[in-house]
Amino acid sequence: MENPCEVLGTEGLIRRHEFVRIIIQCLYSLGYSSSAACLELESDISYKSNELKLLESFILNGNWDDSIEYLNSIKDVLGETRESALLLVSRQCVREYLNCGEDELALAVLRKQVSALDVDRCKVHSLAMCMLSFKDRELAVVDENDVVVHDLRRKLLADLESLLPPPISVPEARLERLVESTVTAWVDSCMYHSSSNQISLYEDHRCSRDRIPTRTTQILTGHKNEVWFVQFSNNGEYLASSSNDCTAIIWKVLEDGILTLKHTLNGHQHAVSFVAWSPDDTKLLTCGNTEVLKLWDVETGTCKRTFGNQGFVVSSCAWFPNSKQFACGSSDPEKGVCMWDCDGNVIKSWRGMRMPKVVDLAVTPDGEYLISVFMDKEIRILHMGTNAERVISEEHPITSLSVSGDSKFFIVNLNSQEIHMWDVDGKWDKPSRFNGHEQHKYVIRSCFGGLNNTFIASGSENSQVYIWNRRNPTPIEVLSGHSMTVNCVSWNPKIPQMLASASDDYTIRIWGPSFQKNEGQVE
Repeated sequence: MENPCEVLGTEGLIRRHEFVRIIIQCLYSLGYSSSAACLELESDISYKSNELKLLESFILNGNWDDSIEYLNSIKDVLGETRESALLLVSRQCVREYLNCGEDELALAVLRKQVSALDVDRCKVHSLAMCMLSFKDRELAVVDENDVVVHDLRRKLLADLESLLPPPISVPEARLERLVESTVTAWVDSCMYHSSSNQISLYEDHRCSRDRIPTRTTQILTGHKNEVWFVQFSNNGEYLASSSNDCTAIIWKVLEDGILTLKHTLNGHQHAVSFVAWSPDDTKLLTCGNTEVLKLWDVETGTCKRTFGNQGFVVSSCAWFPNSKQFACGSSDPEKGVCMWDCDGNVIKSWRGMRMPKVVDLAVTPDGEYLISVFMDKEIRILHMGTNAERVISEEHPITSLSVSGDSKFFIVNLNSQEIHMWDVDGKWDKPSRFNGHEQHKYVIRSCFGGLNNTFIASGSENSQVYIWNRRNPTPIEVLSGHSMTVNCVSWNPKIPQMLASASDDYTIRIWGPSFQKNEGQVE
């Protein structure tokens, strides 16, 4: 006879009886019925508890009074599920009485058993309506040995098995869920998790730090002054950069991971502090705090249109998913936020003397929300479909904004040396906070990156790049190499091991995993 108190494992935390019972359930669910039955026989442990077996006997034989009486007798074990279990049994009982033409017996069950239950009254009314619908039509008397009745009783047992608490019933797919919980815990505790491969159960999962970008693989020196902004294209095949030298550059990412200069975009008269790729990566917008907005053709490197004039300055811009429309924000309150098309037509605008200065803005990749940062502590989240707006007020000035690729989260850099992550839907009362970098007076930009946007990277005024796992407020990596302030970082959305950083030292550094050997410099 199996000892129900016997335990397994080095810590003695697993009851052998429960462990074997769960294995038997798993074997049955996988279709290995013979193996499951063999294990039940050999271990003297049954998958079904004695309570469930007795209840099964009552139900399959149509002993409804015994079924109800037994459920009431174990009410302390059933707890809150007793009422729902009684309703399921009573419902089947009523239906079978009606099928057999026993209307009085069905009505008695409804009045005596069902009406006394503390359950949703809609379910009780539904059962009463069931009686009326049966009485409105003529039914042939169904024998209790009929296949339909048998199947309905089997379904009732399956519903009860899903409902009743352990140890009477084993929760569905219990072993699978235990294993999934373990795998999830592995991933959650893995600060460097960056693998899209299925996780093996043969050993505990742990990603090595050499799977994320920690080593300089290339230094780009195409700019002649401070580099203020970098952003990879959505397909990961290009990198755009902008600089205090009044130019923007489009770099091509080759198959071996090396970047080469594709186009230098000349035409701005002042520093270019912002670029934005169209979702289809065929167009690029460039702008600056004292500059106009320009639209460029990525393939040819030619300027397709200049928006506004020298009095129309744009500080930030963001595309909508159709690659035909975009929003731009201005530090001039009279200009506010405008929505344009590529032909230069203003589709919509939010402006006026009461409009604060726009520090930064973004459109979620799904196009549902326009998120704007206003001078200098206010975040406004506008739903484009309903025009519903939500406002978040930060305690310290915000310098930049970045949205996750799945449209669920956004991060803002504060000059209090913190990065705050908020959810777009507005379910969070407080943000997740990340610290460790330095930011006092300059605009520092951060980004999401890695597999499933698991990581956050940011520049810093101390010339370093910081990387956090979103589940941890302290950095997991600090990357050294730049000699001056790192203004902006961008994670390649298609190559999770590639990161770019832009610095006041006139360079862009490309970072890759430590196992990578190739590195170079591009003039």
